[in-house]
Amino acid sequence: MSKTMSKSHNVSEAESCIHGAANRSSRRSERRRADVEDPFGRALEYFSQVKAGTPVKGNDALENNLVLVERVALGRGLPPGAVATLLDFALSLRLGSSVCSRVLKFLIPASAVPQDSVVRGVSWFCMGKMPVSAQILFLRWILTMFDLIDSKDQLRSIYGFIFSFVTDEVLSPYVCHLLYLLTTKEHVQPFRVRKLLEVQAKMGRQPPLTQLLALYKVLCPEMIAISMPSKTRGGFKNHNLPWKTALAAVLKKNKTAEAPSPPLSLDIKEKASTRKRKKLHHLEVPQLSCGPEIESSRGKAVHLQQLRSFAQLLQNLDNIELPAQMGSLLSSSLALHYLDCVHDESALLRLNFWLGSVLHEEFLFCSRDGNPENSTEPSQFLDMLISTQDFLQECFSSSEFFLFKFLAMWDGSLHQPQILSLLSDIPPLPVSRMKMFLFEPLQQLYFTSSVFFKCGVIECLRSMLWKWLTWHFVQTSHKELDVSLSSSRTMNLHMSEFLELVTELVQYVGRLASAGLQLENYHILLHHQTLNFYELVCDVYLKFNLPLFLLPPSGVIFPSLLATDPVTVDRLGYVIFRYRQNLMSAKEHKQQKKEPSFHISRDVFREFNLLMVAVVSCLWISKDCQVDVGTDVHKALVPLRTMLSYCKNYNLIHHPAFLNYAIEFHQKCWPEQTNVDLSSIQGKKYWYWYLEFLFSQGFDGLKDFIQNNMDHQSTPVGGH
Repeated sequence: MSKTMSKSHNVSEAESCIHGAANRSSRRSERRRADVEDPFGRALEYFSQVKAGTPVKGNDALENNLVLVERVALGRGLPPGAVATLLDFALSLRLGSSVCSRVLKFLIPASAVPQDSVVRGVSWFCMGKMPVSAQILFLRWILTMFDLIDSKDQLRSIYGFIFSFVTDEVLSPYVCHLLYLLTTKEHVQPFRVRKLLEVQAKMGRQPPLTQLLALYKVLCPEMIAISMPSKTRGGFKNHNLPWKTALAAVLKKNKTAEAPSPPLSLDIKEKASTRKRKKLHHLEVPQLSCGPEIESSRGKAVHLQQLRSFAQLLQNLDNIELPAQMGSLLSSSLALHYLDCVHDESALLRLNFWLGSVLHEEFLFCSRDGNPENSTEPSQFLDMLISTQDFLQECFSSSEFFLFKFLAMWDGSLHQPQILSLLSDIPPLPVSRMKMFLFEPLQQLYFTSSVFFKCGVIECLRSMLWKWLTWHFVQTSHKELDVSLSSSRTMNLHMSEFLELVTELVQYVGRLASAGLQLENYHILLHHQTLNFYELVCDVYLKFNLPLFLLPPSGVIFPSLLATDPVTVDRLGYVIFRYRQNLMSAKEHKQQKKEPSFHISRDVFREFNLLMVAVVSCLWISKDCQVDVGTDVHKALVPLRTMLSYCKNYNLIHHPAFLNYAIEFHQKCWPEQTNVDLSSIQGKKYWYWYLEFLFSQGFDGLKDFIQNNMDHQSTPVGGH
């Protein structure tokens, strides 16, 4: 029996050995199948387990795995887990700095970058074992992928460790940029301010350092007593070029896939890669994206992306967490409402920095090949900027600085409607600066361009003047109301300076219009744009409470008076009528209030009365116009004297603009007569019937002028 039991025991042991060998064989075969089916997973496992000191030269396994992972990264991007594994492998320098640099250069995420992996990378960075080239590459990688990091709370908690590298001359530009993105008010401390000022004294006013100090001063102005430059040239350089093309390719291939979370904010249009010119890929406004909720000192932070209505914005106004990529604010109406409601100086500073970098790199430093296809995206970007400034009713300082530089090299045709619209948003500035940066370069373009460009310039300047006057009216009527986004952008011109600026602008337009009308043979479109401008100027006292009375020059008045277009004469009549209303109202106000500061020059009344005599003599009583038009008109306009000698033939009956109406009226009054005798209309009864006939044709400006001025032709306005 014992022999039988021994035999059975041996059989069972043999069977178990056979089963174990079979299981091991099965596991090996499954592993081989897994290797075949998921080589990417095996490659990641290799990088997570490889030991320090493993030979690099001649290591086929290393090379094969690097090639495999690089192909996946550049093809569809790396998942968050793979990014964490490869980042830890590269920064640990287990296989040297050359492999580290190679991995960082193809480390392209498909969706998000885990914050833990970045924090761990910073810990490797702080150990001091990485060469400077690898440190710089890592910092540039963080700056590029900053908006893809799923959260920033842990990074902000190690702000002090990152700040310690600001004294390194080589790393300082990149460290300052990263600190700029991470800084909140809690991070601004006196010892950090002192350190930055020491570094600035040592290195000079480096743009990255100046930008960081400017942000510190915005957040805590009481800690920084030194003045900061209002315009910082250079700022932070663009550090993401090594990864940008790869990101564009990944986005292109993943376009139809399920949207990642958070969505990539560095969006690049598909057609950008086919362009002939050098494309920097900045013009696509980033999508508003942010990570999950994080805890802040004020409670739960609410991201703009999570808000769906204006009511939600108002409820969470104090807990808004702005995105790292400030350019994404332009694509969100709620974000613009936030900027309008909350005067967040740091948000505006960051937005201006991003906007200034884009405008300079895409429009000043980037050549164009003249292809209309290549101007579509820039035009759309400028249109978005225009709509944003119209919404906020304020010009960004970076936009203003860009325009002054761009105008010096502009040919007048590239993005003409957008540039002129942006120019109209320029705020009131000292006269000397406006002359140097706006009036002089614009004048050169004006005289060498087509009539349509001239019309665009006049309309641009009219829109600019209207915005200035509106701003002035709000500021003077509601002194306690701050209507600006930023305290540094308030209109700080004194009343005398503002009056000087408006006077210079109106006189500048008068010179442009007078010469432009002659150059373009008194083109009707330019005529109407000019009168449109003076319809605004004539009402500045009654509508905007500005005691300024600037009449159109003779080079505008008399060509309009002698025009063959009845609408032009009608609009001139309205302009003169409104000037009279404003002057009479100002005179009455002066007599009632008796304010010594309120003064209207006698020359204004004298000039207006001479104008009234000339126009009434022409249109009403058919006398010669005895007006010296050479006092304020260029010598080239002297031929107007010859035209004015025929003013007695330019009354409302014989005026070329109204001749057809006079003939039609004559036919209605004397239908049986075959010969047209227009002098018969001059009878008193027919004359007033003829005026009523003209008024019925819609000439309301002429009607107001005649009904309010003809009785006063012998008594000029404003006798002192």
